[in-house]
Amino acid sequence: MAQQHLDPTDSTAGGSRELPPAPEQGGAPTAEALGCYLRAQATEFLRALRLHRETGGTGHGTQESVDAARALRRSARRISGSLHTFRPLVEEAWSAELCPELAWLSGTLAREHACQACLERLLLALHRLSGTAVLPAQPTEEAAGGRAADRGNLTVGAAKAGALLERQLGLARTRAHSTALQALGSARFHAVADKVAVLASDVPLTPAAATADLTPLADAARERLTDAVAALPLVTAGSPYNAEALVHGLSPDPSPHPQDAPWHQVRLLLRLHRYAREVLDGAGGPSLLDERGREPAGAPVNTRLLAAGQALDRHRDASEAAAAAASAARTPRIAPATAYALGVLHADQRHEVEAARFAFQQSWQKQAVGAG
Repeated sequence: MAQQHLDPTDSTAGGSRELPPAPEQGGAPTAEALGCYLRAQATEFLRALRLHRETGGTGHGTQESVDAARALRRSARRISGSLHTFRPLVEEAWSAELCPELAWLSGTLAREHACQACLERLLLALHRLSGTAVLPAQPTEEAAGGRAADRGNLTVGAAKAGALLERQLGLARTRAHSTALQALGSARFHAVADKVAVLASDVPLTPAAATADLTPLADAARERLTDAVAALPLVTAGSPYNAEALVHGLSPDPSPHPQDAPWHQVRLLLRLHRYAREVLDGAGGPSLLDERGREPAGAPVNTRLLAAGQALDRHRDASEAAAAAASAARTPRIAPATAYALGVLHADQRHEVEAARFAFQQSWQKQAVGAG
């Protein structure tokens, strides 16, 4: 397989209340733009794969190997998302076979990082909640004594809660690491890499794609996003401290929080919309990003897309952290102080979910800055 240069990145997706169509430069964008984008992302995939192998492919090792795995996920998401949005222009059988495999690869490589990020988030929250920060003045000594007792219970249980989370999430991370290594050495992965290698030089477009305009398909992705956002309770989310995210917070059901699913779906649609804009704008490729995977200074960026995407990323992270805290609290025979600390931690992360929804609502309602 041919590996080449380029350095990848991943900018967060985002949205706007009435998302403007991507600007057209030099006439309507055609399949040639899609082909160039897919070839660039396939080349980046192969470059990241080579770097991952050169650094040993150890997720617990060097920063270079971590960056390589992140770049693999990033390019896999962009290839899969672009094939999904513009699927009428690509050979159907080939696309239908490759997209699920790229989703499998991206998800498998993401689990280890997700476990580590979740653990760090929860431990930082425990430290913040059980720290020695000055509490607001209380009107009476009795109230002050009650708050001090609560803080004492939290401090007692925080250390054990942190240790429990480290055991559970550390084990999950180790398993995810082993699964990722097995996946990267499997015949299934090598088949995916072979298909991407072919894509780097030859994009299997349909005959009709030669004269097709990409704009209607990109607009359809934008409309799917706006429809999904319209179904969200943005009016409620626009009120601070509405406690909507805490509804069913004490449910014994271990399944994912039911009201989070529509927000997660919007996050995915937002990402697809961003990738479609990258194709139409001829932007978003690795060559347009700095070595840290960020938009360089002066690069065209829709501030509403960026802010909305960041808010939904925080929503996803807080939702997963709250679920991890709730799962730990279901551990049999834990001490009451530990259960109390985990309960406070769960409520704190659900409040973070609510705050992220509020931030998304605010960014969604703002008028676009400059050209969208």
